Amino acid sequence: MSSETRKIVVTSALPYANGPIHIGHMVEYIQTDIWVRFQKLQGNECIYVCADDAHGTPIMLRAQAEGITPEELINRVKIEHETDFADFHVGFDNYHSTHSEENRYFSTYIYEKIKAAGHIATRTISQSYDPKAEMFLPDRFIKGECPNCGAADQYGDNCEVCGATYDPTELKNPRSVVTGETPIEKDSEQYFFKLGDYADMLKEWTRAGHIQKEIANKMDEWLEEGLRDWDISRNAPYWGFEIPDAPGKYFYVWMDAPIGYLASFKNWCSKTGHNFDDYWAKDSKAELYHFIGKDIARFHTLFFPAMLHGAGFRKPTAVYCHGFLTVDGQKMSKSRGTFIKARTFLQHLNPEYLRYYFAAKLGAGVEDIDLNLEDFSARVNSDLVGKVVNIASRCAGFIKKKFDGKLSSSLSSHDELNQKFITASQSIANDYEKREFSKAMREIMALADLTNEYIDEQEPWVRIKDESLQQDVQDTCTVGINCFRQLIILLKPVLPALAKQAETFLNVNDLQWADLPNNLLDHEINKFKPLMTRVEKDKIDAMIEASKEALKEEPKVTQQAADPTIEAIADEISFEDFAKLDLRIARIVEAKAVEKADKLLQLTLDIGNQQRNVFAGIKSAYSPQDLEGKLTVMVANLAPRKMRFGLSEGMVLAAGPGGKELFILNPDEGAKPGMRVK
Repeated sequence: MSSETRKIVVTSALPYANGPIHIGHMVEYIQTDIWVRFQKLQGNECIYVCADDAHGTPIMLRAQAEGITPEELINRVKIEHETDFADFHVGFDNYHSTHSEENRYFSTYIYEKIKAAGHIATRTISQSYDPKAEMFLPDRFIKGECPNCGAADQYGDNCEVCGATYDPTELKNPRSVVTGETPIEKDSEQYFFKLGDYADMLKEWTRAGHIQKEIANKMDEWLEEGLRDWDISRNAPYWGFEIPDAPGKYFYVWMDAPIGYLASFKNWCSKTGHNFDDYWAKDSKAELYHFIGKDIARFHTLFFPAMLHGAGFRKPTAVYCHGFLTVDGQKMSKSRGTFIKARTFLQHLNPEYLRYYFAAKLGAGVEDIDLNLEDFSARVNSDLVGKVVNIASRCAGFIKKKFDGKLSSSLSSHDELNQKFITASQSIANDYEKREFSKAMREIMALADLTNEYIDEQEPWVRIKDESLQQDVQDTCTVGINCFRQLIILLKPVLPALAKQAETFLNVNDLQWADLPNNLLDHEINKFKPLMTRVEKDKIDAMIEASKEALKEEPKVTQQAADPTIEAIADEISFEDFAKLDLRIARIVEAKAVEKADKLLQLTLDIGNQQRNVFAGIKSAYSPQDLEGKLTVMVANLAPRKMRFGLSEGMVLAAGPGGKELFILNPDEGAKPGMRVK
């Protein structure tokens, strides 16, 4: 690597301002922050900017549901996001919002530049429209059956079962997520970015080493098929920036979201006095890196580079994609308690545990990584507590008690081990630079092992008893303390809080990579205090329990029943409310007990054109095998409810005083699944 100081701009994907940060998100921000901290530790100028992605229909609808303005919602969520990031020691140089004047300016500027060059087209298209909500529906606000495999309850843009992509108009039996209405087709004029005009440039750029090979191969498929025009407009009502020459039309959220990188950097420049063009102009010598998830690669490796190029800005030096996070080998799950919010983790565990574990797992590729909770606690306890911190603990007591806290004035022949650190640091720096963090962690822990072996061989606890070996003990512990200092420098990008505590213990200023060879000699250290405690299983268990979605309590009745075997009558409802119930005949395809649930059975119900998963509190009255094949009646249009055990997609109707006297409504055998009960 060059010894010349580099000018680097780094971004992470913008978190959506519609909900909290979870540990799956944290993979990206921790990966990026480690790389940025390494660059700064090397003495490079590295500016890390990010922002909340604050536009789009979901934000507009959530604000309406909460009875607040979109501005109030995004301002509240931004504070929550920034707090979570800060507590995980993610050190942004600037954190902004796409709902900002800087972003409005750059969105308009880029749009007008590419339009003036002839790369914007308008045409009338047919789109899905919710007649009840009186709004055009984004793809993700339409659900139905996949046109490819027939899977139910799939989004309007892609199938999570077979992976097919399609237009929402191709969905079978579509419904609006907003109101449940069947969407209609309605024509409207929309604005398109002619992405195909940049095909030659993108082919050259994507094949020139700017993106990982796996991603380049995927983008080749898009490029070979031919790039389609990209719809960059949305109709009112929409929460975003209105297109300047198109009243009632708004920039699609994916148009202005990546432009948020420029906006946040411009905001940083206004605070610090830096020149924006030095970093973003087409002829800039600075480096620009985007860290993103592999699921949004096409936006960052095709759409955004084309927009930048068309508007006269520089393109990224590289786009680095990472994989997804699984927990204990499975997708994160709310019912299992493994969909863990960042704040929940922080309430139970030290954030640097997760920073280290992710570092120990992350490489430069796009493979998914797994948070195995058993391995997580074992690795943190073994590596950080048992190896690294243990070195300082083993040596500090002797130095403080026997030598007044003073390290040796020279190491003579004892500095061999320290030199091994210097040699290894070159390889470790290269690993950090290439984002091979797991390899770097293995090399660092190998050095920690060597240090502990050295202390074991020297046996200072034995030699301290011999007056003639006092100097030898001081030298041994001085070597150990300096090895600990070097380990802290090597781990500082990953564990900034531990490094800060270690600097206080070592009685030194802010340690830099260049300090690796500078041994502390004839130097007074402070009294050692425990720097990191072990991961305890009860803390992990409590975190998992806190992350589980509990069963919601049923509303309490308001009137006292005369007969104790009959429940009190709930509040009255109107006939119109009752008429909304869609009661359907359902065949019980499968029934099984729910683990750790006293009353629940899990039923798979056939309602003719689809199957539903329903949890029913009838275990006291029925054994699962007695139910299979029977017909029953279910409420088919009840909103799905997330329970601790999974998603319940309806309700089976039953009556009785309880216990074994609980009877499901059983229609005549002549009825057919899917028939409506009137």
